[in-house]
Amino acid sequence: MLQKGSKYVSRDEALARLQRYCAYQERSHREVRTKLLELKIYGDDLEEIIAKLIADNFLNEERFARAYARGKFKIKQWGRRRIVQGLQQHEVSAYSIRKALEEIEPADYKKTLQEVISKKKALLTAETDFELQNKLAQYAVSRGFESELVWETLKME
Repeated sequence: MLQKGSKYVSRDEALARLQRYCAYQERSHREVRTKLLELKIYGDDLEEIIAKLIADNFLNEERFARAYARGKFKIKQWGRRRIVQGLQQHEVSAYSIRKALEEIEPADYKKTLQEVISKKKALLTAETDFELQNKLAQYAVSRGFESELVWETLKME
């Protein structure tokens, strides 16, 4: 039963809408599948539309994963662990996740971690150095940086 105000969307119309949806920004397969279900497209029609989007290069899992990793790292300054977690929530394959992490240069990664720690350090107050170090480490780990690398970076400060 269709909801009040909603109308049947033909397969061709759904394809056109999803092409615009994917052209606007990179999308994961899960986002596209969810959008099709919202449009009340099911079964073979859903699978055929997804296959057509992939064939026409509107939908590309590896390209989405790379764009996601670049954006979350450069703009939000997330660490690898948090990026991987986000990609897993989008149901991205392990292969595409590995490829996405190649977008992050090791030197940039360490530099970003140092910047994240420095910015947070300027905002924190603590009674002891030990307490300050723990707060900084906890913050950096919560941003998705690996704890070993965080402690290594904190020792250099």
